[in-house]
Amino acid sequence: MGDFAEVFAYFQRMAVYFLGWLLRIHWTIPMLAGGFFLCKVCAAFLPLRPGRRWRALLLVLMGGVSGMVIWVGDNNLLFTLPVFFLVLMACSSGDWTGRLAVTSIFFCLIMSANALLDTYYIRIGSVRLGDGHLHVPDFFYYSSKLLRPVLAGLLYLALRKRLPDCPPRLTGKLWRLVLLLASMPVSSLLAVVVLTQNKYDNETVYTTFMSMGITVLPFVLLTALALLYAILVLADHQRLEEADKLASLRESYYQGLQREERQVRTMRHDLRNHLTALRGLMELGDRERALQYIDQLTASPALQGGQRLCENNAANAVLSAKAEAMRREGVEVEFFISLPASLPIGEADLCALLGNALDNALEAAAQSPEKWATVRCRTEKGLFMLRVENALSGPLPPGLSTTKKDKAAHGFGLAGMREIAERYGGSLEVKAGAGRFELVACLPLAQG
Repeated sequence: MGDFAEVFAYFQRMAVYFLGWLLRIHWTIPMLAGGFFLCKVCAAFLPLRPGRRWRALLLVLMGGVSGMVIWVGDNNLLFTLPVFFLVLMACSSGDWTGRLAVTSIFFCLIMSANALLDTYYIRIGSVRLGDGHLHVPDFFYYSSKLLRPVLAGLLYLALRKRLPDCPPRLTGKLWRLVLLLASMPVSSLLAVVVLTQNKYDNETVYTTFMSMGITVLPFVLLTALALLYAILVLADHQRLEEADKLASLRESYYQGLQREERQVRTMRHDLRNHLTALRGLMELGDRERALQYIDQLTASPALQGGQRLCENNAANAVLSAKAEAMRREGVEVEFFISLPASLPIGEADLCALLGNALDNALEAAAQSPEKWATVRCRTEKGLFMLRVENALSGPLPPGLSTTKKDKAAHGFGLAGMREIAERYGGSLEVKAGAGRFELVACLPLAQG
């Protein structure tokens, strides 16, 4: 038994020596390792700004914060909170509500794990001295530092197969819901730290607050993990909804093509009768009625032909459907479209951008005395460019949201289109005045 104790003590000393050497000489290794795994997870939930400097800043933030010493009753957390939120918000782009929600979740995740390690794990082998100070053995102190990147790596491995290729894109209403839910673990975390500050003088009070911390901190940690999973579930649900809308749009487009084909077959079947009628009018010398008859035939939908506005099937389906809607409303629209068959833009995003831009143009032009619209869209020099101009009468709807009652089936306004443009690193601008409205979207196309 004595030999075993000596061997165990020897390996413990060696482990302490190795951990101490690693942390004293190469302390950046575990810090950067933890920051790397946290960055990988964070980038899957937050759209980061383009540029290596932002990713480097995020790596430093995540590595530094994951190595931060946090005790129950310590004020380090209060100093870390504003820095963490400011830097992470600066490194990301897109909807500010979503960024704030995800930032809150990651703050709770990292801080609760740190507080559990620094407050409870290192006390497993600690001894309280006569003067009230706590003696922390080197093994528990050093190993608590290395457990941080280990936990970050386990988090990444656990979520790796579920992490999306691009950050989730939720509606503003869903992001506000996530932010509201995230405020609960943030409040709980702050309460544990703020309420327990400088409460170590009384042993009874100290024991009470330590019990409170071991109860609240795991709740905060698990809630943060649950919220990350909830975001993924909500994003999957929204993708299914978008796919369903896109499928409905395509179905409507192909139904229109089938309807035109039936009209052409009917026209061809009746062509002999039409020619006979025209011959009779010409033989009677009724040139005016013959010309009217020809005008009626040429105005027939069967002779108009299906509109093939571009090579991209998804864009063509949207543009054709909106062109038909504008024709029914009496809006004269001109299209200048040059899009390839394949684009590095998601079909749902492309259809939402085009569809909502043309919906807004249709609604405005249809209410104007001068019913006209012009749509230009092309790819050139690595850019996707969309310009929609239309007649405008009266004030704009707030946020360019749809004026129709069935808002779920129509446009989601300027905010939604701008969110798509910003997510691809582009921009969206609008100008209005003198009876004219103009929308310009510019998105950089990712190079293969």
